[in-house]
Amino acid sequence: MKLITNYTYWILNFIGWISFSFFMLTINKISGVEEGNVNRLNYLFMECILCGVLGFILSYLMLFFIENHFKIGEFSKRDFMKLIGIFLITQVIYNLLLWPMLNVPVAYYLRYDMELTLFEKLTNVPHFATYFLVWLFVVFSIKIFHHINTIKLREAKLQTSLKESQLNTLKGQINPHFMFNSLNNIRGLMLEDVDKARQMLTSLSETLRYSLTKDNVTSIALEDELDMIYNYVEISKIQFEDRLHFETNIAEESLTTQIPPMIIQMLIENAIKHGISNLKNGGKVTLITKIENHILYIEVMNSGRIVLHQNGTKLGLKNIKRRLELVYGSRASFSLEEVENEVVATIKIPLA
Repeated sequence: MKLITNYTYWILNFIGWISFSFFMLTINKISGVEEGNVNRLNYLFMECILCGVLGFILSYLMLFFIENHFKIGEFSKRDFMKLIGIFLITQVIYNLLLWPMLNVPVAYYLRYDMELTLFEKLTNVPHFATYFLVWLFVVFSIKIFHHINTIKLREAKLQTSLKESQLNTLKGQINPHFMFNSLNNIRGLMLEDVDKARQMLTSLSETLRYSLTKDNVTSIALEDELDMIYNYVEISKIQFEDRLHFETNIAEESLTTQIPPMIIQMLIENAIKHGISNLKNGGKVTLITKIENHILYIEVMNSGRIVLHQNGTKLGLKNIKRRLELVYGSRASFSLEEVENEVVATIKIPLA
């Protein structure tokens, strides 16, 4: 939520500064004014307006910093120190400008020059600093409220997206196509190797169980996803036999990191379905995970070239991008590129 471009905020902000100055500074002084002393009353109202307007103008400086360099939920200790620095600079500017400005109504209405010592001016600094602290409290309250609502909305969209993604996975991969081919291949395998066929049935049931049990979760450990991947690849090898070679290079520190469920499976499925299956002699699929600079890298490489099918790869890639955006916002990314006769799909997920 950008307050700096919100007209309603600026109107309420102006009213707030003037009102706060009146109740904090002017109202007590009015009660001590002698009856009929109009000039004194006029001065007090001008003092209220000048203090409020100057605070209103300088609040723009602080708001500009908050809007552009201070993100709720992502700020660092360095950002917090910068905010304190901006606050102190604002206080210096406020107090340097305020007293010369107040001299004008003092001379006009009260007919004398206001000569305050440095110590007297410094004693007023905490009073005026309170104005800005109250303003900061209000602004951050608005920002935090909006941030919480944004998170709630994102989680609601994520839940909907996960359910849709799960349905698409079951419909497009496991139920009609993958299930049919797997069961058909297992049936043929039973005539050759009963033990192997029994093992493949177990892998298939584990794959289906994983898909169903992860329907209501938003994240899982990477090592749990790997168990499902190994089952998926073993089942696929029944069809592709020696045409499919699968390798992994998994960084041990990445095993406990949290990722969206089925995200790697979708990459492996695309690599096999749109890569290996189109090669007469087959090819290799490689899964790599690593952590660098607090970012989890997930790379799936397969032999072949990028071939986008209208209802195939495009749908899968769009699904991956959408889920990453809902979970991590703009901090995560997905890319697909062709490098030296290999298709490389890369997901980057921030860890902090």
